[in-house]
Amino acid sequence: MPMSDHPQRLDLDQYLPYLINRVGSVMALRFGEDVLAPVGLSIAMWRVLVALSSTGEQRHTDLADLTSIEVSTLSRIVTRLVRMGLVARAPSKTSGREVVVALSARGRDLVNRLIPFGLQYETIASSGLSEQEVATLRGLLRRIYANLVEAEPLVMEPAGKAPARVSARAPLGLPER
Repeated sequence: MPMSDHPQRLDLDQYLPYLINRVGSVMALRFGEDVLAPVGLSIAMWRVLVALSSTGEQRHTDLADLTSIEVSTLSRIVTRLVRMGLVARAPSKTSGREVVVALSARGRDLVNRLIPFGLQYETIASSGLSEQEVATLRGLLRRIYANLVEAEPLVMEPAGKAPARVSARAPLGLPER
């Protein structure tokens, strides 16, 4: 798309990235302040705990993909969760060189205690929507996520040129196709 001499304006009320981020931010803030902070957790820690609760033990790289947290950041989060007694690291049963992360009994108890509060926030967020609308919204969000994961990134060209497509996905932490 060629650049114009006339600046374009985004209508934030119609701009999907803005709307999605805004919803996610307020949900994370409210849930984080009301539920997680009193038990010493951050949203990122919660994502790790819930992912492990849902899927079982995971390698760091798989857990990073599942939680959308960079591996180096995830490693620090896991170390903190280990110190809190909520997760444990262990050698992989399939590869002696790999380490897996798993919920401890204490971690599982905490997740089970907090899940009802997470579900309450989902209910609050979706109030006024029918079950069908909520199901449709979930499907649309999954599709948007898949579209973004599969899309080739755009790279900004020097002033006056339209963004160009590139094939390098690794710098963005996206899987190679």
